[in-house]
Amino acid sequence: MRLNFISIAISLIIKYMSVVMLVPFFAAVYYKDNTSVIAFAITIFVTLVIGFLLNPKRIDPDLLNDFKKSEALATVAFSWILLSLISTIPYLFYGMPPINALFESVSGITTTGATIITDFSAYPKTMFLWRSYTQWLGGMGIIVLFIAILPQFAIAGRQMFSAESPGPTDGKFTPRIKSSAAVLWKMYILFTIVLILLLKFFGMPLFDAVCNSFSAIACGGFSPNPQSIIGYNNPRFIWTIAFFIFLSGTGYPLIYKIFVQRRPLALLKNDEFFTYVGIILLFSAIIALILIVDKTYNVYNAIEESIFQVISIMTTTGFATVDYTKWPFVAQMMIGILFFTGACAGSASGGLKIIRIVFVYKYIRRELFKILHPNAVIPVRVNGLPVSNEITAQMMSFVIFYFVIFAITALAATMIERNIPVGITGAIASLGNTGPGLSLIGPMGNFDFLQPATKIIFIFNMLIGRLELIPFLAFLHPDFYNIKK
Repeated sequence: MRLNFISIAISLIIKYMSVVMLVPFFAAVYYKDNTSVIAFAITIFVTLVIGFLLNPKRIDPDLLNDFKKSEALATVAFSWILLSLISTIPYLFYGMPPINALFESVSGITTTGATIITDFSAYPKTMFLWRSYTQWLGGMGIIVLFIAILPQFAIAGRQMFSAESPGPTDGKFTPRIKSSAAVLWKMYILFTIVLILLLKFFGMPLFDAVCNSFSAIACGGFSPNPQSIIGYNNPRFIWTIAFFIFLSGTGYPLIYKIFVQRRPLALLKNDEFFTYVGIILLFSAIIALILIVDKTYNVYNAIEESIFQVISIMTTTGFATVDYTKWPFVAQMMIGILFFTGACAGSASGGLKIIRIVFVYKYIRRELFKILHPNAVIPVRVNGLPVSNEITAQMMSFVIFYFVIFAITALAATMIERNIPVGITGAIASLGNTGPGLSLIGPMGNFDFLQPATKIIFIFNMLIGRLELIPFLAFLHPDFYNIKK
């Protein structure tokens, strides 16, 4: 692993991140928010300084054409850590303690949506725009953004793309990885603009429409309204946002194949999409039935609330139209199960991803069959294609590590907080980038009361969950530290 290559790549990312930060800066100027103007001016300056310090000799970025996988993993991991720290700076100007500022920053950039803010009236509009904007940047992937726009990443981008989005499916759906990244961001921007226009058309204030759209398309969950989407009390907002977070959780490569390449049959061969829809319909129906039988809501409201909450939690968005911690216990447990799913591979959501759940189910089914027929050769097929032994090992390892990390962090958080629901649901909600959990950290609660040690644990979970474990797990292998010039 060559540190100078890593330093050059991170330098490029950090320097251009300062340009991206001009959006909240100009918003602060527009709103005459002097505190935010100073905060973002200093943040941009610090970002530029760090960017130049990482490449002080102005080494030619063309060297990145010879980028190795270990270097890509390190670049992605360190970039996200550094960008999380840089994104913390504006929150410090709003009077947040450092640990709270870091928590809010990481929660934003990883699209988790867990918040420590208790009094929304204490902060200016620019801060809420910044929260949602960081989610929007993190939703599609910050590295993917720079792969799309920086020519220096034309070749190195392939390794970095895989490192930032190490899902079980190939995100490359055009001949060049740079073109794939550009297409992803074009669709992402298009969906965002359409959602902003629709919410504005249906009566949402423009500022709220922008912030909620940024968060919704990113499957993030931050809202400028302290009561989330329930605070607007408008069914048209609920159904519109529900549709777009469902769409954003579907997987952009699949959407591209259907609508751009005009291959609708790709949908019929996609096991993941049908499982995704099936889980949404099944859990929505069960929860709605529970709410109707319990007389919590009438039939229409039970269907509306159950569908929105199921889609929101399953896509790890975390928006809420109701405080589901007040639902009957069985309905809450159904919500709790959804914390472990995630949506489709190639989407903006976090979590395990449906394709891994489909794979594990088919793998277990095959192993059970082989107990009775030990000599049978039966490949595990996903989307009609056999899964190689290499991919099988990777997916099984991912699932095992995912639950090991969840178990360790849930146990640690539970011991620190002495609260089982907070420890368990907080661990899985942070690792899966879902945001709210159950009990005191439900959709109408917040994470401010947690002990600093618990917040650090959840910050760790949010980061490794967003990058799907792989870049951080690479740190555990001794070969990763084989440093070269």
